[in-house]
Amino acid sequence: MPAYAAVVFLALFSLLGIIMFSSLSLLTLLLKWPIRLLVKFKIVPDNPLQQLGVNKERPLFYICHTESASDVATLRRVCQQLALPDPLSHVELRGQKLSRILFLEKPHQIIGGRSDTRALKQGQTLLAAHLANPKLQAQLMPISILWGRAPGKEDSIKWLLGEAHSPNWLAKLLIVFISGRHTLVRLSKPVDLQQMAGQFGAEASTARKLLRMSRIHFYRQRLAATGPKLMNRSQLFNALLATPAVKKAIADEAANRNGDYAAARQEARKLLQEIAADYRTSTLRFGDRILTWLWQKLYAGIKVNNVDTLRDLAQKGHEIVYVPCHRSHMDYLLLSYIIYHQGLVPPHIAAGINLNFWPAGTIFRRGGAFFIRRSFSGNKLYSTVFREYLSLLFMKGYAVKYYTEGGRSRTGRLLNPKTGMLAMTVQSMLRGIDRPVTLVPVYLGYEHVMEVNTYLSELQGSGKKKESVGGVLKAIRNLRDYGFGYVNFGEPISLNHYLTQQIPDWKSEINSLEAPKPQWLNPLVAKLSEQIMRHINQAAALNSINLLSLALLASDKQAISRQELIQQLDCYLQLQQGAPYHSLVTLPHMSAADMIDHALQMKKIQVSRDSFGDVISLTPANTVLMSYYRNNILHLFIIPAILASAVLHQQQTSQSQLIRIAEQLYSLLRQELFLYVPSVGNYVKTILQQFMHQGLVRLDDEYYRAPSQHSREYVMLELLAHNAEHTLQRYAVVFNLLRAHGPLDRADLEQQSHQLAQRLLTLHGINAPEYYDKNLFATLSQALKQAGYTQLDQDNRVCATAELSTLSQTVNVLLRSDVLQSINSIMPKECRA
Repeated sequence: MPAYAAVVFLALFSLLGIIMFSSLSLLTLLLKWPIRLLVKFKIVPDNPLQQLGVNKERPLFYICHTESASDVATLRRVCQQLALPDPLSHVELRGQKLSRILFLEKPHQIIGGRSDTRALKQGQTLLAAHLANPKLQAQLMPISILWGRAPGKEDSIKWLLGEAHSPNWLAKLLIVFISGRHTLVRLSKPVDLQQMAGQFGAEASTARKLLRMSRIHFYRQRLAATGPKLMNRSQLFNALLATPAVKKAIADEAANRNGDYAAARQEARKLLQEIAADYRTSTLRFGDRILTWLWQKLYAGIKVNNVDTLRDLAQKGHEIVYVPCHRSHMDYLLLSYIIYHQGLVPPHIAAGINLNFWPAGTIFRRGGAFFIRRSFSGNKLYSTVFREYLSLLFMKGYAVKYYTEGGRSRTGRLLNPKTGMLAMTVQSMLRGIDRPVTLVPVYLGYEHVMEVNTYLSELQGSGKKKESVGGVLKAIRNLRDYGFGYVNFGEPISLNHYLTQQIPDWKSEINSLEAPKPQWLNPLVAKLSEQIMRHINQAAALNSINLLSLALLASDKQAISRQELIQQLDCYLQLQQGAPYHSLVTLPHMSAADMIDHALQMKKIQVSRDSFGDVISLTPANTVLMSYYRNNILHLFIIPAILASAVLHQQQTSQSQLIRIAEQLYSLLRQELFLYVPSVGNYVKTILQQFMHQGLVRLDDEYYRAPSQHSREYVMLELLAHNAEHTLQRYAVVFNLLRAHGPLDRADLEQQSHQLAQRLLTLHGINAPEYYDKNLFATLSQALKQAGYTQLDQDNRVCATAELSTLSQTVNVLLRSDVLQSINSIMPKECRA
């Protein structure tokens, strides 16, 4: 900061303190250049005029919280940048020149109280003008100007540095000097003054109501951006150690230590030091600079979607719990960064204890991370301390983020959720939280995951590498262009509403002293966790890399002409437009040709040329890796792919037969891929209509048939069908094994299925990471039981039901004959082994 700017600014603010009768307009004009040098602001939302529905043709007024020259000078810069009217200008209504800006409060004075603003009179004048002339239709836009994002600490004297709502001129001087470079300007949807005047009139009581609503609005804006005040760390520990649940756990631990209560209490304090975050605004500011540089280095851009819903929840005072999927270590940083740049307070983050290594652990902790062990291993003291810490976060109103999968997905599919954190969240509700708690699922997608090279080796049996400083430095050296990142906020789940819907009398279980564990808790949490995963998948992001992987991995030898590839990509895009999986799924704005060029630039694909044109292909190294990105979006295309397989493998099939095939497999796909289709029958009909629109099938006498084998459409249908092959092959392995050699112990069934799949992979050159993932066979085994396709005999072994025989025949028909023959030929040998 130039020294002369500081001197000028100090002089001008001193003038404000000495000459109290100076006009606001004059001082604002004097501060124009010092503010330009000292203040850097972020406008939220990014495109306010479009997102907030501001009509430039209608009169526009602004309302701010505090009458401040520095606020107005900053607002003038914002308005200039957005091509909005100057806040110091006047608006002529009914022959009156009215100030364009209203203030709720005047600043405090160093000596004495503070006077009232003219906001009440201005508001009443505006309402009266609209009541007299309904054609005026002026807009009143709330503008929140937050100097810094520090929430402050409880019982702290640092309120001067940003926490005071209407600071005096001296305090404001300090605020601008210290926090001016971190100013947030939040524009909100304008109030329709004509509508308000018509509904409530123009009396003084209506104007007061308008101002009261504005005060509540500004309070919630500040709370959403900064969060509640932070507890001193030692006060936090003492408060938690004094809770009845922790005291009881300490007493139980002391009993196991021969009555040494002091040692048990010291152990509880050590656990708190291991777990608790040490949230600091200075770390966030520093991290913001570093991450801004990092994202510019790593990504061509970050695409954020459906964030308006998130801001609405924060504005309404909801306790927000972010539950994203987990693809990469980048998730921790990316999501918090995006939330911060949307004008919301970054959440406290549940991070694995493996990330608590020097110096990253200290940095993460000061950025809001709290650490959790992978397993509590029956440690009652640890589980109690952790649960009470989490409950305190909710009670105080801090936003929280945790990953329901528990770890990063190695295959690109969503993992089966871990329910521990979610159960603790519900238990916190049963402690009597007096605000609505809302779960916000988040889909995180990347065109390149930096750890993807290690995932396959881990699936193949190599040990997971421990995080370390060396690993971080190695990752930094390998930084390159990773394409685009995607953050899609899914449909929120109101926990209050969900509990009421599932357990109408859940409030009778509330216990403010100790976390209850009613009988319905575990089944409810298991069901809720699956709904969260489905909501994550509903907000999937299609991009150039996952769409190209979908097409190229389905092609023979992973090579296809450029023109055919463009046609296939257009086919997938049209399918999601005409028969969308869900309204929150986002599509790329690139053309198919641009997507290919983008992937070439990222070195994900390669091109070779001959006299017939360009051939796009995958390198052998990228073939397996690209399946990771395909699996990110496989759930969007699995049912269309199964329908394509059915049409290709049968000479003719009716709509009812296709619906029956989809319904038979849906219960398994629903659990494995976290599908949710309200009506399978209607979804199938919509897909078939899109198939016909693209010429992928033809309808003859109520029967669907594939197009001519020599046609372009036949090839496109074949490529689409291939995306279901790996899933159907794994199903066939398990079904045929169980039918031919059952009953089997569940462990034996899963192990032998995995071995058979490995053999199939070798025989047919299949490259798919899910063939190495034993957990998928465990998931399928559980899904078969829940759907009634298997049952347990008296020896607790898994045996097939008649329904499984029918399903197995359906799946066998959908397989290639050579693959089915391989399954039947290798099975007896493998089983004898």
